[in-house]
Order: sequence, then structure tokens, then C-alpha cells
Amino acid sequence: MLELDPILSNAVMISIFVFTMMLIIDYFNVFTKGKMQEAVKGGILRQYLVASFLGSTPGCLGAFMNVSFYVHGLISFGAIVGGMIATSGDEAFVMLTLFPQEAVLLFGLLFILGIVAAWLSDKVASFLKIVPCQECTLQKVHYDEECPCFEPGVLKNFPRFSIPRYIILIFLFLALAVIGLGIIGPQIWNWERVTLFSLLVVTTFIVATVSDHYLKEHIWNHLVKKHIWKVFLWTFFTLFFIEISFQYGNLEGFVTENMGWVLLISALIGIIPEAGPHMVFVMMYSSGLIPFSVLLTSSIVQDGHGMLPLLSYTIKDSVYIKMFNFVFGLAIGLSLFILGF
Repeated sequence: MLELDPILSNAVMISIFVFTMMLIIDYFNVFTKGKMQEAVKGGILRQYLVASFLGSTPGCLGAFMNVSFYVHGLISFGAIVGGMIATSGDEAFVMLTLFPQEAVLLFGLLFILGIVAAWLSDKVASFLKIVPCQECTLQKVHYDEECPCFEPGVLKNFPRFSIPRYIILIFLFLALAVIGLGIIGPQIWNWERVTLFSLLVVTTFIVATVSDHYLKEHIWNHLVKKHIWKVFLWTFFTLFFIEISFQYGNLEGFVTENMGWVLLISALIGIIPEAGPHMVFVMMYSSGLIPFSVLLTSSIVQDGHGMLPLLSYTIKDSVYIKMFNFVFGLAIGLSLFILGF
């Protein structure tokens, strides 16, 4: 029987993290009048290094941060491709447990491949005249205005806050409670739980101290009304579809029974924007059933939950990124497979 609780829990956790990251990035970029954007953006090599490094860190948080940077125009199309190539999702923690030495080697290799693929992707995108993230018009920085962000005096208006401020603060307090108590997300205080809880604390402080103008225009009208509900719906229904496929379509059994096509299947399964399917190849590699090349192919193409937030902003770019990752994954994986790895 299909259980909706884990699906809803994952969708809520991902949406909370995306909301906090989007809000914090927007806030500091406006607060610094674009200086943060210049620091992160920097030279193109810096973008490749940052995106690939974030992607190669265990879990999906780095991928979510890359999506935040991308939709704010802080990194290039090639950088987001490289970041997704370097991402191995939540299975990274399982790999570190089952085969730590090979896992560290894999993460290092993904980091290097991410940088190389980022450079190649920007070149190819330029040649094919791909215009990235046309739908991603998130960032609004008013360089000619006094920054309307930090106004702690707004706290004096309590309890006469605006309805939107009350709604967002209540939501954040509830999020702090469910994350802090382990109802949603990691059950122990690992780095993911600490990171998410800390981001929520920072986000709550921002919402409590921004001006009414910033709250209305940047947070309420833009993030809440236009974006975050889409992130939640995309995440929930994608996870729901995947769970049905696994329970009633025997997707895992099909993969394990067709070993001759396993490398191609690993790349195809990697297209699914979900970390779970990759677990099949992690366990198969741990048991000695598949070579390193197949595990690498799956790791390159899949990006855990990292693609889910981007789908809510731009389906076109998400498809482009997956196409690039699929081609890179097959090319590199097949080459290593032929060489006997």
C-alpha cells in the first residue's frame, strides 16, 4: 500500500529548504546592492569551481544551492550542468558507509568532471545558441534606492504586523518546530539537520526585521505567491509518481534482471529527478554485481532531488541540463567500461 507520509514529508522539507535559500540569497544580494552577486559570480572558473564543489558534497543541499544561484543569475548554464554532474544525492552517505575509499574517489572524480563538463557545456550552449533561464526572473536589485531590507524598528509594530508577515512567521515557527523535533527531515542532529535549522533561524530573523516594502514585493508577492507553491507541487507529485512506479511497476526488478543493458539503464534511470533509484546501483556495486563505470554513469546523470526545484522555474532548462548530463554520463561511463573499469 502506498504511504503518502514519507512523500509529503520529503516534499515539505525540500520546499522549506528552497524557500530559505531563495530568501537568504535574495536578501543579501539586495542588502549588499549586488556585491554578493559579484563575489559569487566572479570569473567563470570560479563559478565552475563553486558549483562543482557544492555538487560534490554529500546530499542534495549543494544542488539546491546551485539551483538558487542559477535562477538568480549568479552562475552560468555550464556551471549548473557541472554542479548537477558532480551531485550524487543522498546516496553519498550510503556510499561512504558501504565503501568509503571508493566513495571519496568517486566524489573527487565527479568534482573534476563537473568542472570540465561545465566548460564544455558553456561552449556547446553558445554554439547551439541556447539562451539559459529565460523564465528565471527572480532577482530584483534596486541599486539606485536606499536598501529597504534591514529595519529592526519594524518589531515595534508588534502585534500590529501585516497579515502576510504573520502568515510567513507562523509558517517558519512551525517549520522550526517540525525540523527541531525531527518530525520532518533527518531524525538525528547531523549536518543536514543543523544546516536546515540554522537557515530557518536566519530566515525568521530576516522576515521579522525587513521593511513592509521588501516583505510585500520580494517575499510575499514573488517568492510565496509565484514560486514556492510550485516548488512544493512539483516535488510532491514527482515523488508520488516515482513511488507508484517502484511499487506497482517493478522498476527495480526490471533493472536488476537486464544486466546486459545495465549501463544504459543506469543513465536512463538517472534522468529521474529523485535520489532513490540510484540506490539500486549503489547496492549492486557494493555487492560486486556491477563495475565502477556503471556506478559513475548513474552518479553523473542523476542529481538526487536537486532538479526538482528547478523544474518549478524552467522545464526547458531542466530538460537541457538532463540532456547534457545524459550525454556526458554515457560517454564517460562507456569509455571506462570499454577500458575494463
